[in-house]
Amino acid sequence: MKHDVTAAAVQFNISLGEIDHNLATASEGLRRVAAQGAQLAVLPEMWSTGYDYRHLSDLAEQTPRVLIALQSLSLELKLVIVGSLPEKDGNALYNTLYVIDQGKQVGHYRKLHLFSTMGEDRFLAAGHNSLVVPTSAGRLGLAICYDLRFPELFRKLALEGAEILCIPAEWPKPRQEHWRTLLRARAIENQMFVVATNCCGIQGKLDFFGMSMLISARGDILQEAGEKNTELIATFSHEEMVKYRSQIPCFKDRRPEVYGTLP
Repeated sequence: MKHDVTAAAVQFNISLGEIDHNLATASEGLRRVAAQGAQLAVLPEMWSTGYDYRHLSDLAEQTPRVLIALQSLSLELKLVIVGSLPEKDGNALYNTLYVIDQGKQVGHYRKLHLFSTMGEDRFLAAGHNSLVVPTSAGRLGLAICYDLRFPELFRKLALEGAEILCIPAEWPKPRQEHWRTLLRARAIENQMFVVATNCCGIQGKLDFFGMSMLISARGDILQEAGEKNTELIATFSHEEMVKYRSQIPCFKDRRPEVYGTLP
């Protein structure tokens, strides 16, 4: 990222298991943010299907078709698109975050931390690798929802050169303040921009509060959504990030010989 980047969050109510409906909703949002000059857009977690566990294996068979549609949109709109989808690999199912740039899939990240409190680990397999991926919008560090509670992952992404954290989520009520606090903390401690896109509305017994955010490298909330379908857009200043990192040189002042490797 050697230039300013205009980033967007596309927040919407995911219709459980309704791939074509969700794809149409996402596409409309992506077109709107592209028309406003967005170069990077982040969709919610599992945005094509939601957590429709009963049918997720069958639904995941359609993910290649969804990716082709995203590639076409990315090429047409000149937009880097990031979003998580169900991925089937043999008998295993993954929650996988795909990055599409200039019409091509340039990276994918499988969710590392599965939310055992809600049984996610009973249906999905965990990934094994973190990922920083270079794109036309800068170097993106990838994480999904529950990953947000593990700061060591984000420090690793920062040390590997990430400039913008992309975090799709399905984060429900009543943990709104955890969401806001953790997102700002990840931005502040790593001096990086954050695009965090949550879903909104009710799915089954869960009520999702939205509150997608665009956060500066200083930890300032540039844009924050309410609880309805919406898009956020803001420009991240590369100069501001560089200046802030020089003012408070956290990375230079680290003491990895003391805490760099933890059991």
